[in-house]
Amino acid sequence: MSNTILVVEDGMTDRETINRYLKQDGSVVINAENGEEALSKLGQRRPDLIVLDVILPGQSGFELCREFKTNPETKGIPIIICSSKDTDVDKTWGNMLGADAYLTKPLDEDLLLKTVHKLIG
Repeated sequence: MSNTILVVEDGMTDRETINRYLKQDGSVVINAENGEEALSKLGQRRPDLIVLDVILPGQSGFELCREFKTNPETKGIPIIICSSKDTDVDKTWGNMLGADAYLTKPLDEDLLLKTVHKLIG
């Protein structure tokens, strides 16, 4: 059975790259470009995992992560933050808000897929 992954990424190039990696690995990918769209898609279909960019229009990925992790309906969904922000402070902040993993861009395909498999098998 394939996994369903929600990718919240406003950059077309990054989104296409992440989509390609995940689809080649056999996952079903749902895309959202911002927090509002992500919440709407979550209401339609519960993903097995969320890949979340930090810098998004409107709500930041950090804010969304906190929202997902404090909502009883979504708190169990693993979240991988993928960001060009790669300081220790950013990574610590992501972990404090409940992210299950923090990967930096440009994304390494092997690392992304290993992380996905570790979190959802």
